[in-house]
Amino acid sequence: MLSAEDNELITRSGPDTPAGRLLRQFWVPVLLSEELPEPDCPPKRIKVLGEDLLAFRDSDGRIGVVDPVCPHRGANLYYGRNEHAGLRCVFHGWKFDVDGHCLDMPTMPADSPYRERIRLKSYPAQEWGEYVWAYMGPAAEPPPLPKLAFALVPPSHRYVSKKWQDCNWLQCVEGALDTTHFSFLHMLLGTEEAEAAAEVMERIKHAALGAQAVRNDRFKWVRDDPMPAFSVDEFPAGLVVGGARKADGDDLYWRIAHYLVPNHALAPSAFPGENYHGQTFVPVNDTSCWIYTYTWNPDRPLTEEEREAARQGHTIHAQVDEHYVPHRNLRNDYLIDRQDQKHNSFTGIQGVSEQDAAIQDSQGPIADRTREHLGPTDLGIVRMRRLLLGLIRDEMAGRTPQALSHPDAYAVMSGGWVAHKSKALDEVMTERFGNPQGYVEQAR
Repeated sequence: MLSAEDNELITRSGPDTPAGRLLRQFWVPVLLSEELPEPDCPPKRIKVLGEDLLAFRDSDGRIGVVDPVCPHRGANLYYGRNEHAGLRCVFHGWKFDVDGHCLDMPTMPADSPYRERIRLKSYPAQEWGEYVWAYMGPAAEPPPLPKLAFALVPPSHRYVSKKWQDCNWLQCVEGALDTTHFSFLHMLLGTEEAEAAAEVMERIKHAALGAQAVRNDRFKWVRDDPMPAFSVDEFPAGLVVGGARKADGDDLYWRIAHYLVPNHALAPSAFPGENYHGQTFVPVNDTSCWIYTYTWNPDRPLTEEEREAARQGHTIHAQVDEHYVPHRNLRNDYLIDRQDQKHNSFTGIQGVSEQDAAIQDSQGPIADRTREHLGPTDLGIVRMRRLLLGLIRDEMAGRTPQALSHPDAYAVMSGGWVAHKSKALDEVMTERFGNPQGYVEQAR
């Protein structure tokens, strides 16, 4: 468990909090690129890390992330005209570019130097992997963007989305790293279990695994062994978290996830040839967050069937409305079906993403970690909290996170593997990916 003081320290993300200042040292996604679909399109309201902001795409396609309050008389620039390479306030016509420079001040004499002294607060913004990223930190020169593996493949090889969640961002990170819960939360029951498992396995590509073939017994191994043994290794961008379950004979089935500081997690299940999944968790405020979700395949384009499955709420993606709020959410009890829970599924809730959200939201707006009683399968959570708290305390002491100097270290992949019980996590990772961290070769 955490002390009340540490729980406060690790969860609060506003501009004046230590964790909030840490998060602001890193690039964070703030929109899907598709939310600003064309030059001079309407601006978009956003709230990130407790701060109300406005995003717009100018006539040249550049993105601005700015304070929505006009520095003249405080009118909200959401109502402004996006025109001719700038956003113009409709109150008195003051106009600003994506960097916050005042381009025009029609209420002042043309030769007035006043315009040069007026700035609209703005944050550097870049598009990367079909997301809009913002840097909200103090450095005059932002760090490089993290080379997350999903953004290194062509757009045809990936699918990106986002979804709203009604709880503190850290609960979502912990849920992504807690791979033990798959033995329960996402489990199917009864006669439909075998049919559903067979359908899933039918879709699995039988790619080579060195000297062995892809095994179709993963579902059974996860069901039969609810107490995987965990190993955790640290590397410059975060943690490699491996959970090993009993497989057949002397083999273990490994499900290996990554925690990438401060707010990314990669899913643990993919075998070679399958699609990979990851998530980035961005606080809106202390009790809600956006989850940016991405699926990619390094070897081939995603099919339209796979894209449609993601839109309908497959794997980490949720089925969402036009505001990116999941159809099954806290306000409608995730459309839980108690009869389905009794006979077919462990939860009675449709969708892996929605099952995760239901449990994470159920822990409260901000989980009270002083009431926990942790066990051996919580090792990944413990190590993640220890690392994050260390980074927060480093920030309080004025020390810069080393991960900011290692953007290439984010180019990793997580996944599944079957190996002899004698092999340690680093050996399993080397068998699976060619190196102990899971680095993508072309990014090294």
